[in-house]
Amino acid sequence: MRISACVSILLALVVVFSVPAALAFETDQYNLPPEPLFDIGDEVTEHVRSNIQLALDKLNADIALHLSCLEKTADKSTKCGSETSEKKALDNLRSNDAAAKAVYKQLGSGNLFITVTGKWIKNHKFSQDPSRYKVSFADSIFILMPIDYATISPTIRMYGTEFGTDKVEHFFQQGYQYYKLYNEAATKGKTAKEAEKKAVDWGKRTERTYFGMLVSGVYSNADLYANYAGMRFYQGLGSPVQIGMETRPPTLILIDGKWQINEAVNINDTLLKPFVTDHMNEAFNPSGYSFVLYPTVKRVVKGQCPAWNKAYPQMTREATAKRSTALELWNGEDYGFAKKGHSVAIASCF
Repeated sequence: MRISACVSILLALVVVFSVPAALAFETDQYNLPPEPLFDIGDEVTEHVRSNIQLALDKLNADIALHLSCLEKTADKSTKCGSETSEKKALDNLRSNDAAAKAVYKQLGSGNLFITVTGKWIKNHKFSQDPSRYKVSFADSIFILMPIDYATISPTIRMYGTEFGTDKVEHFFQQGYQYYKLYNEAATKGKTAKEAEKKAVDWGKRTERTYFGMLVSGVYSNADLYANYAGMRFYQGLGSPVQIGMETRPPTLILIDGKWQINEAVNINDTLLKPFVTDHMNEAFNPSGYSFVLYPTVKRVVKGQCPAWNKAYPQMTREATAKRSTALELWNGEDYGFAKKGHSVAIASCF
């Protein structure tokens, strides 16, 4: 039997008998694509914009229905509530929470294995290739952890940054969970910093357990960043948000009581681009690894150093280390980065 067939059978058996481990999806940016990836940033942004519009269409339809109840023009088959309940329903539908929930359903919903956006990225035919890269099992940093490889996310390139497709899923799915945790804490009187900490602490627990170290042997700082950035995305749907020195305008606005995408801004520049950074790249923003996985990752990365030297001939060890250190915060904000003893710095290649 050919080796590749044996590997395929092994991976299949691992997946079948280790379903809980499928909660942890990993990626590998240490292995560089053999040829440059096509930048799919604008195409992903357009997909997200289209789905946001679908979410708004549903919200606006509900708004119109409740308005018809208040204006006594509703169809006889419509079950209208009291004037007070109808006004309350309208206020809710016009809130950022309603917009966030509607957008989440379009982009972050799914199951434990994949979100609707992750499925789209996996199956979509982008305008140019290569648009995705998945390292071979033999070359992967997860060669001793077949389940990690069985669920490995391919690398994509968006707005000049390469990262695993799992980061997009974290952004829309766990980002919404952060958003809800933040709001829950704020409702109980917590300050903004305290509310952020509650959300971040939840994310760190998941990386220590079922989304990370406990299952896959990987504690991903890049996942934590994607979660946090996703929270900021949802917070910025109906309100401006501060990103570094810039104020990102709201994605959505209410016109005559109906939701609309804010056409006063360039969506390609403001919708996703401000959140896509090297924080999502697990080579530049390294993860922590279990003592079992760490030696293999270190060995594989060392073997990849010639490829890194060729791809980044101007990089130095000092500059690369400085680049990674800068990723420990995001515009001065603590997204949960944790230094781990078993971590592999790509700076060691230079």
